[in-house]
Amino acid sequence: MKKGVNEIKYPVGIQSFKELREGGYLLCLLVLMAGACIASCSHSGSQYNRSIDEAERIMATNADSALSLLDAVDLSELKEDSIRAKYVYLKAYGHLKKNRSMISDSLISYAHNYYKGKDKVRDVRSGIAFAWYRFWTGDTPGAISLLDSLASMSGVSDSLKIQALRIRVYLGVAEYQGAPLIPFAKRLYELETDSMRKMEARYMLLTGYEYANHLDSAIHIIDELIDYAGKNKWGDKHFLFEMEKAQLLTEVGRNSESDLLIDEIFKTGGSDNGAADLLHFQHALNALNTGDLIRASKHLAKADSLTIRLHGDNATFRSYSNLLHSIIDFKKTGSVKLIHIASLNNRQDERFNRMKASQWESEKGALLQQSRALALKSESRHKTVVILVIILVALVILGFAAWIIISRRQRERENEERIEALQKMVDEYKSAPVATERGLTESSALRSAMLKQLSIIKMVAETPTEQNREMLRKISSIDGETNGELVDWRKVFEIIDNLYAGFYERLHTEHGEVLTKKEEQIIVLMVAGFSTKEISVITGQTTSTIYVRKSSIRKKLGVPEKEDIVVCLHNQNK
Repeated sequence: MKKGVNEIKYPVGIQSFKELREGGYLLCLLVLMAGACIASCSHSGSQYNRSIDEAERIMATNADSALSLLDAVDLSELKEDSIRAKYVYLKAYGHLKKNRSMISDSLISYAHNYYKGKDKVRDVRSGIAFAWYRFWTGDTPGAISLLDSLASMSGVSDSLKIQALRIRVYLGVAEYQGAPLIPFAKRLYELETDSMRKMEARYMLLTGYEYANHLDSAIHIIDELIDYAGKNKWGDKHFLFEMEKAQLLTEVGRNSESDLLIDEIFKTGGSDNGAADLLHFQHALNALNTGDLIRASKHLAKADSLTIRLHGDNATFRSYSNLLHSIIDFKKTGSVKLIHIASLNNRQDERFNRMKASQWESEKGALLQQSRALALKSESRHKTVVILVIILVALVILGFAAWIIISRRQRERENEERIEALQKMVDEYKSAPVATERGLTESSALRSAMLKQLSIIKMVAETPTEQNREMLRKISSIDGETNGELVDWRKVFEIIDNLYAGFYERLHTEHGEVLTKKEEQIIVLMVAGFSTKEISVITGQTTSTIYVRKSSIRKKLGVPEKEDIVVCLHNQNK
């Protein structure tokens, strides 16, 4: 049994609930898409913040990984001063820890100024990085001055102060400082807790004493280091410290003691040890100081031969060797040769050019790194644009789908309203009083009833849903038989005759022999104002078939192509 009209209707509350639910789903989707769009715009910023925080967390244990995270960050996307400062500080500090070029870290001054008076840890560390940047760019005095202020800061933990002191002492040694270096080296020695670090600080203090010409203090420290290395069986360190002592003995004029120590080193390390060229050079210097030019020339020649065999063309050694050759020649001849001066000058030029080449390579590497960063930034922006385009297309599609859903719901509501109106008509039709055909012939009630029936048929033709069709069949079969069609054509023809002054009866009488049954159905529906599409619904034919039958009707009735069939038939009946 098929469902009736009442069975397929939804109560108003349920219908509203369904609409709200569908609208809610749609609203949620729109909100999610909009949120995705906003998130894609802010994703890079939040992702960068997380990357910077993670880089800071692992910087102490894995500086390489921290720098890799920072390399993926686009500085131009960092809008907040605090985040920009942290990024710049961490990147420069990472380069410092890995002893990499700092040519590209010019913004470290911005980070250092930002942290002053706000965060002592970052203040000191960014200051150390800034000092190292100054050293890289040739401003060593500026770097030392900054480190001096950091090392003298109050309220700073020893672990932080040690970092500043180490670099301060290192730069002091690089600048051949004497007296200014000594207090910093002493303080570093006091703060260091690792034995190797303490030994390094002690050696830096020795260097400070040597540059300050406090040679007795330097010799005292080197003796301590030799004993310490011997007790701990640090063979390489012991060897180096003894060489350092031999040089110091030469510096204080104790040349014979220096020679004896060098001979002892040769006995222990062998005549072909890795520093044999330097030891023979020291012998030559001692001989020169005592006036033994023959022995000086002999040891210097041996040193030249060994350095080529052990180290190849060593420009640094040759610069010292050429100077000693010039002094020996002057002692022998009483004159200075230009070739020796030129040789010394050329060696200095070579060192300067190599330093410049190294700096150029560092700058080139920094530029390549910036280029890679820009390429990554461009690629990231391209991906962002693609994502935004996809999201916008999705939003357009979703909006179109929303429009379709709303339109369909609107049509469904209109259809339900029609069903309700049809049901009302059916109820009125069923409840109409029964009367004889003769008594109703001239009655206005009959005309009204027939108009309602025709309205029902037209309404179904306008909205030909399966429910409407089924309802029309039930209405048509109340007092007759439809024989499988939507309407009882006998009643339809009767309605047309009553409403249009016997139109169908005249049509059938005059043209019934040439017109088919389907063609008569089409004509009466046209008279009632049905469109071609509505006629196709009621007659169960396609619209193309209706057009073909209309052409056939014109030929059979002799209606010209440009004239209306209904008008022509009305004119013929006048």
